[in-house]
Amino acid sequence: MNRKTVIMADTNCELPDCNPPDVDITGLLEQSSTIAVVGLSPKEQRDSNRVARYLIAQGYDVIPVNPGHEQLLGRPCYRRVSEIPVKIDIVDCFISPSRIPQVAEEAVAADAKALWMQIGVVHNEAAARAREAGLQVVMNKCIMVEHKRLKAAS
Repeated sequence: MNRKTVIMADTNCELPDCNPPDVDITGLLEQSSTIAVVGLSPKEQRDSNRVARYLIAQGYDVIPVNPGHEQLLGRPCYRRVSEIPVKIDIVDCFISPSRIPQVAEEAVAADAKALWMQIGVVHNEAAARAREAGLQVVMNKCIMVEHKRLKAAS
């Protein structure tokens, strides 16, 4: 008998406990204009950079968040979500799940509409806290993929 061996780098890997239905995600994307991209890379080949450029091309105001840079994609870059001086609709996270609780708290404090965790990023406890504070939470989904899919479906 053949057996497949699965080796996981992170034994604490979580699956999302829930995600909003498509109609809610569509509404969120349609009613949002400002997206903070946490973990935005300056490298064009990285997903965070590619997704941020896509969002800009779709008309969103993208705010880079990366403590190692003063400017990315021709825009001011902030060290933390809490330092952003304008209203944020979505906090989109390209970071390790271990960093999500702090960013979730900052998203709540910033009165964001939503906390979005990209593919491979799940933190159910932080998600529950954000939901309790009134934020929509999307986990383990790419905002660019969802935007394209839902736009094509409409």
